[in-house]
Amino acid sequence: MLTEDNESLVEFAMGGLCNLCLDKTNKEYILEANGVEPIINCLSSSNEETVVSAVTTLMFLTTPRSRAQTTALPVVECMLRFSLSANARLSNLASIFLQDYCSPAQVEEARNLSKHTAVGIPLPKD
Repeated sequence: MLTEDNESLVEFAMGGLCNLCLDKTNKEYILEANGVEPIINCLSSSNEETVVSAVTTLMFLTTPRSRAQTTALPVVECMLRFSLSANARLSNLASIFLQDYCSPAQVEEARNLSKHTAVGIPLPKD
């Protein structure tokens, strides 16, 4: 459902995954089914709720084994952009993600990149 054209379906699917991934069994299933990439793709949604759920889901899915994927450089760049958002919910959530899930070196590398791979990801509407 995360790749549907209907934004409402994507919003509810992302919200459902966010709620489901707190369970250890569900978390493992999502990770083993290569579910992180479609969740990362939801960061570019124009729907604020979808983006907030996607960020939260990435936080919940981060384990020592999945950290390289959930905190990949494009994700960190995206979180840096979100942390500057006028939208307080998104800004605060992205700041927590950067502080609690990313190393200072990852954040610095994302800040210093000359080629910004996440520039095309639009911020959700306020």
